[in-house]
Amino acid sequence: MENPQPKPVHQKPHAKKGAKKSVRMVVAAMILRSGDNGEEVLICQRKPDQAMALKWEFPGGKIEPGENAVGALARELNEELGIHAQIGAPVTRVRHNYRNGGAVDIQFFVVKEFSGQLENRIFNDMRWSTLAALPEFDFLAADLGLIRDLAAGKLLPTN
Repeated sequence: MENPQPKPVHQKPHAKKGAKKSVRMVVAAMILRSGDNGEEVLICQRKPDQAMALKWEFPGGKIEPGENAVGALARELNEELGIHAQIGAPVTRVRHNYRNGGAVDIQFFVVKEFSGQLENRIFNDMRWSTLAALPEFDFLAADLGLIRDLAAGKLLPTN
């Protein structure tokens, strides 16, 4: 007579049966320009009806199957902002685990050159901000460490 196998002890009791949260692979751009008060970066605010409503973020999005990070970012910037961007050097990579069990892996790239006029196609708002002023905005949790580093003058080379 065989006994059924006991359930593993390490299972989380609140996790749904068969529900495994995967890591979402994402790319984002730090679109930079020279402003009156130094280098500025384009930031975008999510719409009120989106997940994480009205939080600020850098433009970009999900890497689709068959895409590499650079190709995905170029596509996303065209879809979201109507520009054809020259994707520059990678800046950093952030892995963030959300309380709901989901995770995101974000690769950030510099963009200093693009063609086309910036057009807000999907956001509630878009603004140019100095790096030092970034902490004044309510950013997504996954971006907060990066925001602190950028405001402190880390990560990006000075011109």
